[in-house]
Amino acid sequence: MVEGSEIRVVRCGGSKINTRPPIITVDSRFLLCVSGDLVKVYSTKTEELVRVLEGHTNQVTGIALNPANHLQVYSCSADGTIMLWDFMDGILIKTFVVSYPITSMYVSQKHQGVIFAILPMATAKDSDSFQLVAVHLPKVVEAEVDAPELSAVFTDVSANPRCTTFGREGEYLASGKGLQLSIYFFRKQKTYRLFLKASDKKGTKNGFSCVACHPKEDCIATGHEDGKIRLWRNFDHKKEYTYTTIHWHHNIVNTLCFTPEGTNLLSGGIESVLVQWQYGDTKKAMLPRLGGAITHISVSPDGALYCTCHSDNKITLIQSSIKVCGNIQGLVKGDAVRTDLLVDPRSKALVLNGKPGHLQFYNLKRDRQLYNLDIVQQEYIYEEGLDQYEVVMAAFNSQGSWLATVEERGRKLSDLEFSLKLWAFDRKTQSFSLNTTVAAAHNDQIRSMCFCPSSTTTVLVTTSKDGHFKAWLLGADVDAEKADEGGEGDGNWSCDFVGSYHGLQPTRSSFSADGSLLAVSFREVITLWSPDTWELLSTLCLPPGDVRDLCFGSQSCSKYLLSTTTRNMLCCWNLLTCSLEWSTSMDVVLLKPDSLSDNVAAFTKQDGNTDLFVFKPSEPRPLFTQKAVCAGDVSRAIFVPRSEPLDSCEESTQWLNRSQLYILTENMDLLTLCTKTEEDNMAALSKQLVVDKSVAVTPFYLLLGQHRRQQQEKQDASVHSGLVQRTALPQGSVAIKELLHTPAHVLPSASFLCSMFVSSLLISTADNSRESVPQEEEMDSEKEEEDSEGESEPESRGGQPDPSGASGSVVESVPRLSKAQERELRRVRKTDYSWLSSLVEA
Repeated sequence: MVEGSEIRVVRCGGSKINTRPPIITVDSRFLLCVSGDLVKVYSTKTEELVRVLEGHTNQVTGIALNPANHLQVYSCSADGTIMLWDFMDGILIKTFVVSYPITSMYVSQKHQGVIFAILPMATAKDSDSFQLVAVHLPKVVEAEVDAPELSAVFTDVSANPRCTTFGREGEYLASGKGLQLSIYFFRKQKTYRLFLKASDKKGTKNGFSCVACHPKEDCIATGHEDGKIRLWRNFDHKKEYTYTTIHWHHNIVNTLCFTPEGTNLLSGGIESVLVQWQYGDTKKAMLPRLGGAITHISVSPDGALYCTCHSDNKITLIQSSIKVCGNIQGLVKGDAVRTDLLVDPRSKALVLNGKPGHLQFYNLKRDRQLYNLDIVQQEYIYEEGLDQYEVVMAAFNSQGSWLATVEERGRKLSDLEFSLKLWAFDRKTQSFSLNTTVAAAHNDQIRSMCFCPSSTTTVLVTTSKDGHFKAWLLGADVDAEKADEGGEGDGNWSCDFVGSYHGLQPTRSSFSADGSLLAVSFREVITLWSPDTWELLSTLCLPPGDVRDLCFGSQSCSKYLLSTTTRNMLCCWNLLTCSLEWSTSMDVVLLKPDSLSDNVAAFTKQDGNTDLFVFKPSEPRPLFTQKAVCAGDVSRAIFVPRSEPLDSCEESTQWLNRSQLYILTENMDLLTLCTKTEEDNMAALSKQLVVDKSVAVTPFYLLLGQHRRQQQEKQDASVHSGLVQRTALPQGSVAIKELLHTPAHVLPSASFLCSMFVSSLLISTADNSRESVPQEEEMDSEKEEEDSEGESEPESRGGQPDPSGASGSVVESVPRLSKAQERELRRVRKTDYSWLSSLVEA
């Protein structure tokens, strides 16, 4: 057994970007957001990730721009540290150690050198008691320094970062919790507390859900659980305070935010509608259908750009004119992943449940969503308690030309509704289009499905609680090439076979690597079938316990069949002898084979953690083991083929050469296993992104910049080696510069400029043309040269002018022109410049 000392478990993306409000830079060019233990920097124009700030060892819980330097940002974390970054260069400037887990933080221009943070109460026995403290940052030169000086501001605040904020340029702090609103004035050093009743006359809830303060006036806006928004004034007098109420949201108000000048108030909730209230009036503008419920709203310092965070792990960029201008979509985090983790054979994207009723195609390398595929094709209603269709299963065929999905609703009720859908890939749209819908594929719930990997026929097998498994066959009258190219809607699916075994309920099914065998488990019995004739070939009786998981070996281990049982047994069967090869007692919760190698990954649960074992079915000895690969359960896992295989010779890392293992935890974190060298290379690549101050960073820009650097290096090398310097690129020619910089009203006609422009794009081949010119043309050119020399002043053969024609006593040396240069001069001399006279007369 090889321990995983050289293999690291790293978070490869997919972390939530909607846990804290993002911030927009002063120039509105970049957006910074929290993502797990990282801070990510995106371009607001291209929505591309341009920088990753990595240094915290736990969840980042807040970010804020440095009031003293708009090119720096503070970040706080549950690891008890506050870090100061230069986000333009990705440099960690300083680390302040607070030694307490920080829930959120706030900064103000008026309180420089002080950060206000929410920390858990030191003497609190429960985890719901928090306090707001002022952290005084020491001014020292060390890169890492302790910040022990803390002073309490509020002793009982909400852990929700949206319930605390600064008011009127940092004059006071407002915080809401439960039915109490607390306001602390720094100048008076006095706290006022305002209270509401638990419910009003209509019985609605009045609890505070979010707080926002007007930037110029003494006005506090509070959101409440009943959907109302209250505007508080005169709160510096405990008995004379007043508030007005505005109401549109039908449920809890999740977030509030004022624009920088205070002219508008923005609000959002589970309705997925951004509401813009005009301050001092009841007029409002709305932007509906933004996706998931709105959790946070942020505004750029100049007020030109808004951004909203959504429950489906998305950030929407919105112009101040209430128009969507961009989306930054992370890995959609739903309540649970009902489907398995899949890999699209065409795009190599990770496929799993997305927003309700959809499948998301996620690019693992770029950590971005490619697109959503609407499976249910019904409008989702964001309301609690409604029973709506969900995608519970999905599978691709080996070529990626067909996708099968199962959707259902009414799982909690007696009348379960489900349907089987088959989707064909359309090359024109580069997406999947619905081909066939089977409303009653089985009489009861579908439990599993898989495609046959054979390239000759397209067969889908489904198992159900009704005691049968069915084989669905793509019609043989369809041209195979057309069907593969297709998605043209011309494939015909039909039920080819219905199988059962002694009235038992089938649980799992799996095809062998070559598609010659189908294994279907019926409780504790595994049946082997021939897909060609649908004949029952053999049965394998397991030890006590129903089959939990089932899979065939791959490559050289394709003769083995692996199974796990509910009695915590892992069994390996030899299909050549139909006998048990080996078995071991272990609680395997997930079993995943690698299609490109002999390896199989098994995840076991022990002491609240999940352990990983990698082995070959031919050998019961594990090749690799990783204790506590993650805290909690591993819900899904998959081997993803690499674009370029690794050249690893170490025994402990050879199983990662051709594929990479991805893990999805119960907390919806996407993890992967990689070697130390691979992790260092990824870190080095992330530091090579250079942010240009004048150009938006895009993949095309980076590629073009690399090409230009290569061109410059080649030119420099040719100059230093004494070679002929290459002609400058057309964009640097004089003709184009004159054309672009000369005022349009003094330019000649386009017909005259056309020949000049085209000639400037051509690369000069004067040296080559002199060798290829025919003898007759050379003689004619020499004759023309003699005629021209007769008209010009006589010169000596040495290239020196006649001393009698020189003025003064100093004789200057003039280099002799080449023949090609003289011909060019004659051509310019013959050019007609009569159009200049018309300009002079005008």
